[in-house]
Amino acid sequence: MSRENMSQNKDSFRHESLQDAKSIQEILKSITKGLAKGSLTFSDDHGEIVLEPKGLMNVKVTARCDDNRNRFDLRVSWQPEDKKPEKKTLNVRGG
Repeated sequence: MSRENMSQNKDSFRHESLQDAKSIQEILKSITKGLAKGSLTFSDDHGEIVLEPKGLMNVKVTARCDDNRNRFDLRVSWQPEDKKPEKKTLNVRGG
């Protein structure tokens, strides 16, 4: 497993490396366990961040096949509980 240079500060974490399918399965299992427990810790030799997922979360899945590269992205996001979501009014008008 190779680690490339990743930029981090106390509010963000980024890691990129070449992994086999089994290693990626283990990473996804760890994320699943962390979601269930309400705490996710991401770390490597360059930094660490702890996230506390709670409440409703937004999930976005994208996938694509190109001639020479396949890719899928999984993004999960949520608002910290101390920040109330902005109330937005929806207006619907028929015919």
